[in-house]
Amino acid sequence: MTTPAYQIFAVKKCPDLKLIITSTTLDAEKFSKYFFGCPIFTIPGQTYPVEILYTKEPESDYLDASLITIRQIHLSEPPGDILLFLTGQEEINTACKILFKGMKAHGPKVLELIILPIYSALPSKVQSHVFRLTPPAACKVVIATNVAKTSLTIPGIYYVINPGFSKQNCFNACLGMNGLAGCAGQTGPGKCYCLYTEAAYCNKMLPTSILDIQRTNLAHTILLLKVMGINDLLSFDFMDPPPTPMMLTALESLYTLSVVDDEGLLTCLGYKMANFPMEPPPMKMLITSIEPSCSEETPSIIAMLSVQTVFYWPKEKQAQVDSKKAKFHQPEGDHLTLLTVYNGWKATNYLNPWCYENFIQAQSMRQAQDIHKQLMGIMDCIKCFLTSVSLTFKHDILLAGWDYNCVWKAIYLQEGYKTRLVEGTPVHIHPSSTISNWNPEWLVYTELVRVASQFFKVANANKLASGRGRRRSNCCITRYYTCIPSDLDYEKQEEWQLSEVKWSAHSVSNFIHLCS
Repeated sequence: MTTPAYQIFAVKKCPDLKLIITSTTLDAEKFSKYFFGCPIFTIPGQTYPVEILYTKEPESDYLDASLITIRQIHLSEPPGDILLFLTGQEEINTACKILFKGMKAHGPKVLELIILPIYSALPSKVQSHVFRLTPPAACKVVIATNVAKTSLTIPGIYYVINPGFSKQNCFNACLGMNGLAGCAGQTGPGKCYCLYTEAAYCNKMLPTSILDIQRTNLAHTILLLKVMGINDLLSFDFMDPPPTPMMLTALESLYTLSVVDDEGLLTCLGYKMANFPMEPPPMKMLITSIEPSCSEETPSIIAMLSVQTVFYWPKEKQAQVDSKKAKFHQPEGDHLTLLTVYNGWKATNYLNPWCYENFIQAQSMRQAQDIHKQLMGIMDCIKCFLTSVSLTFKHDILLAGWDYNCVWKAIYLQEGYKTRLVEGTPVHIHPSSTISNWNPEWLVYTELVRVASQFFKVANANKLASGRGRRRSNCCITRYYTCIPSDLDYEKQEEWQLSEVKWSAHSVSNFIHLCS
């Protein structure tokens, strides 16, 4: 769904337009006021009473408290399925292991507890197990990420455990990186166990989560606004205005990609890029690939970059997974590895059994195929001719899209990699990368993420950092890498540091002019 900024603009321009906005979570009064006092229609649903229970004291270890609560419910409460929310895949897998060992210690005297994880990286066939009816002589516990809060209705859930934590993507306008930041009562009366105090809920927690427009990269949003002729961005009537630094950073990235000119107006390239429903860096990469005859491979790479998870790593078959994945590894890095995966699937006429055999997510590949078809259709509409040079993929194509904002040239240091973007902070290649055991002098990466440990994610390189799986505190992850030959003609090797690429007073005034 588009943001209210686009919607209100369309309503003003087209008085005959009928716009219906539906959601189970939006602030209806706020939307009604913004859209000229439009009527609100409430459709009641069938719900049952839910008893909400808080802890008396704050929990020092919410994961341990969650597992203890599950065992207490299973052993002392009336039979009913349990739903536990955790923040991510690693936490869910750990919880499943600990809970399985703990319940096994009780022996056969207690009711069987079926433990089912669900997160986006699981194959859809495994995810579907949570919707099966629980056998009469057992109970099930579903350990899930936030996706189950609003997207799923799991039958038979009577007990919900909410530790109060979740992960959200948040764009840092200064660094240009991302940081990983009631189902009971739907089918019958239930209980919700909140692993935090009522005082913390009332006084410390935000009434609503931070909106996407206030925590994500706005480059694509601003591009669409400019296509509609909206140039006075600071005065534009956003329902929830984004922070000014985020808007300036987005404009800076658009200027660097030649999407806007010195006056803040869209260039011919900018109008062409606006046809594609994706972030500006991959759009420029796609358009730039036409001239050097890489336009047939580039949509496949972008489609594979757009899906969340390609490989599936079951713990019990780790050696087999590594062996299968090694067949696709390309020495240039992750981008060509993803291209090899897609071309391998394409060669089998897009068969699902090939995905299962190679531990590849069939659902993700279908999504990539749909994205690829959409990109090819748009390229056909704007009269872009497709050409191919097989796997001889040009490195400057990647640099065209990610040279300044998302992908940065990095120089290998003893303690990690240094980028123009994060001065003084070493970054590391993600252990899952195909080049995580090399030490390339230069590499280009798609995404930089700040977590407890910092890695690169998806890269291409010459040599890459040794020490697979090495953990560092206060680091950054980069996503998707490619090795860059050291003989490429860079302007000056000293200019890779952000401190040496200071904007002139003229450039800064131009960016302020873009917003005012």
